[in-house]
Amino acid sequence: MIDNPPKSTIDLVYDHQCPACDFYCRHAEIADATRELKRIDAREPSPIMEEITRAGLDIDQGMVLKKDGMLYYGSDAIHQLALLAPRRGIFNRLSRTLFARRPAAHALYPVLRGGRNLLLKVLRKTKINNLGRSRNDYF
Repeated sequence: MIDNPPKSTIDLVYDHQCPACDFYCRHAEIADATRELKRIDAREPSPIMEEITRAGLDIDQGMVLKKDGMLYYGSDAIHQLALLAPRRGIFNRLSRTLFARRPAAHALYPVLRGGRNLLLKVLRKTKINNLGRSRNDYF
């Protein structure tokens, strides 16, 4: 009997209460069959959220992808996800088209983040505030 080796994971940390973030992260896929994309709600306490906070990354301003021990934040996270995406399916092809080039990911991410922040404000969702910032620190 041949045992399949356990899959290594790639962690995707995002705000599950944001409908746009949740949609994007639920549809994100990776092409590497030897790896598993693990989706983690940033609003739930976890060792990876502690690591993100220790690194000084504001989860309210960007999602985090942990791959091979490295933390990718914001536009770098969606850029890495685009590079890992399979070439099948409309969502994956669109993601690769928009974010596989680093300059495009860096240009588009602030627009997406602004839309997320506006959406959360309209939905009256609180910020995660993993860095313990005061309200004035955001302005």
